Amino acid sequence: MSRAWSLKSRPNGMPVASDFALIDLPAAALNEGEVRVANRWLSVDPYMRGRMNDVKSYVPPFALGEPMQGGAIGEVIESRAEGVAVGDLVQHFLGWRDEAVLPAAQVQKLPNLGVPPQQFLGLLGMPGMTGYFGLLDVADAKPGDVVFVSAAAGAVGSTVVQVAKASGMTVIGSAGGADKCALVKGLGADAVIDYKSEGPLLKKLLAALQGLGKDGIDVYFDNVGGEHLDAALATGNLHARFAICGMIDIYNSSKPTELRYLARLIGMRIRMTGLLVSDHMGKAAEFYRVMGGWLAEGKLKNEETVFEGLDAMPDAFFGLFTGGNTGKMLVKL
Repeated sequence: MSRAWSLKSRPNGMPVASDFALIDLPAAALNEGEVRVANRWLSVDPYMRGRMNDVKSYVPPFALGEPMQGGAIGEVIESRAEGVAVGDLVQHFLGWRDEAVLPAAQVQKLPNLGVPPQQFLGLLGMPGMTGYFGLLDVADAKPGDVVFVSAAAGAVGSTVVQVAKASGMTVIGSAGGADKCALVKGLGADAVIDYKSEGPLLKKLLAALQGLGKDGIDVYFDNVGGEHLDAALATGNLHARFAICGMIDIYNSSKPTELRYLARLIGMRIRMTGLLVSDHMGKAAEFYRVMGGWLAEGKLKNEETVFEGLDAMPDAFFGLFTGGNTGKMLVKL
């Protein structure tokens, strides 16, 4: 019998262990066109917090008492579908569990890029694709631009840093603590702001961006919101472009973002655009070609944090909000 994590109650603020329950899934025979996948790697992502609220969004909320979902990499162990064979490594969206039964049309065979399979959940997966298209398409970043990236040590942020450097841009990253700042610097960032260092956060960010960003910043890639977004608005150059990917600073809080410098959107003609990677899936071939090439040339580094075993899934998720991950957060089964 397989097992899966379900949402037992909807979190009020920061999720806690009692909000989750590990449930047994009854054995299911395969129908024609279906496959059974033994999951090997599970993805843990900040957007999952939004699905724990009973609100309408771009993806439906998790149903209480039902298996949760998320990205996963697994091995096909039984197949009743043409074109998908036992032993194939596939990617799908029935994570938070150790085994998945689903139509073959809902799995994708992993491209043969000669990399460890879990990278298709990180650098070569949804976070990597988010960073790549968010920077180059949504923010329309160009060589010579000054790019500010928040949560630069995370799965998406670390990709943005590397794509920007590989594309000839100046990069300023924000990360929490000396170790993460050193990692971001090692990824090629020209400067790094330690948001956990002493002093009021907004004042610290403003001083750094005004000093490090030449006259200001041309592009802001937002994973945080809050005072990071305020600082970017305050230092954005004429026609600056902001890709708004996430706002992890407010996911567990009812306190609204203040947007103290919102009026600068007008005079500086700053453009802010929301980012969902699903809008860019049709260009996946470009992503694999470019990122795969950079990886082969040694221009990219893969960073990941791994928890072991299905039982560790909630703890890995909590770590996203406490600075517990460097790069992509994963659970290995």
